[in-house]
Amino acid sequence: MCSARAHLPLLRELVRAYQAFERYSAAHVAQLGLTPAQFDVLATLGNTPGMNPKTLGARTLITKGTLTGVVDRMLAKGLVRRDPDPQDGRGQIVCLTERGQALFEQVFPAHGAHVGRVFERLSDVDFARATELLHAIRLAFEQAQRAQPGPAGPHEES
Repeated sequence: MCSARAHLPLLRELVRAYQAFERYSAAHVAQLGLTPAQFDVLATLGNTPGMNPKTLGARTLITKGTLTGVVDRMLAKGLVRRDPDPQDGRGQIVCLTERGQALFEQVFPAHGAHVGRVFERLSDVDFARATELLHAIRLAFEQAQRAQPGPAGPHEES
């Protein structure tokens, strides 16, 4: 176990690594003609029959208000459509159009390769260690969240 202060350098590096990834990723996504949020929606909907906005928001981690604007802009570009939700008469399913699916099939592998080139700079041992440590950190946070009573716990619906 580490003391309360000992975790701050790790947390700082974790945040800085994520920020560096976001900058690197966003620059490439912009070259593909998309915003990071649009790419996130495209990548999430690719090769799926679509999903309702609540599920899409949870899988992309885009807030409801932001997601509506992102989907509206993608609708205007002809990348997505909104279909009636057969499970909920008032709901909608957001789906990729043929054009959106074709774009997904083009940009998703290209972006994966772009990001993958960074990881080639790590040795196999460092790559495996980083994966293992990040997995352990995620599990520790998930276990701590499950232990919390109230709305922060996983069994509460918002």
